Amino acid sequence: MAPVLQAHGLAKSFLGLQALQDVSLAIQPDEIVGLIGPNGAGKTTCFNLLTGFLIPTAGRIHFQNQDITGLPPARIARLGIARTFQNIRLFGSLSVLENVQAAAQLRAAASLWETLLSAPGFHRQEGETKARTRDLLDLLDLAPYADQSAASLPYGYQRRVEIARALATRPAILLLDEPAAGMNPAESDALHQLILDLRARFKLTILLVEHDMRLVMNLCERIVVLNYGKIIAQGKPEEVRSDPQVIAAYLGGDHTGRDA
Repeated sequence: MAPVLQAHGLAKSFLGLQALQDVSLAIQPDEIVGLIGPNGAGKTTCFNLLTGFLIPTAGRIHFQNQDITGLPPARIARLGIARTFQNIRLFGSLSVLENVQAAAQLRAAASLWETLLSAPGFHRQEGETKARTRDLLDLLDLAPYADQSAASLPYGYQRRVEIARALATRPAILLLDEPAAGMNPAESDALHQLILDLRARFKLTILLVEHDMRLVMNLCERIVVLNYGKIIAQGKPEEVRSDPQVIAAYLGGDHTGRDA
């Protein structure tokens, strides 16, 4: 089976400093893959390359057998790659409903010409967008907050709004950048179940960066480990957990599930 998302020999340097070196990944359909490593290992740089927020110094990126290297983020999102951010990015003054609805417009079915030339096409698009938005709010337990400003919500619910916005673009693969940041163990457990539910509901492939080792080890089917911009290990959680390079570089002597 062909990978959904594939990177070949990715590299990125900033002013001569090598942030990522010869990184190759192949994410299979329906997989949940964790990308881990110590601070500064290159995880977010990798995400930014895969989603068009940075252009690689070297290497190529393919999504569903299409070369997307260097495409702008909006184009990549329309193709079917969605992401969240380490630092939540919402329209704080807009309502939860408006935030998610704005994202849904990105993959609206009616074309520009339908919108301009056909009132039925416009109304159909608008109706489908609103219905999908409401469904996502229900699914992520956000419906009670639909009319509240996004900035007024607790941190954990703001995270859910961001995930809802990503899902509103109808992605084939969802990239989650530290989705459990700031969460307590109970919230992290709820996130674990939510991710499983979302994969089943939308047939999603998921790649996540996360420092919560308990979440990563229990949720991910495969883990890729970065250190100093290079892949030092990859495999099933039990394989990565016992890898000497990983223990030395990232997990240290304690890999029992505590945050790293």
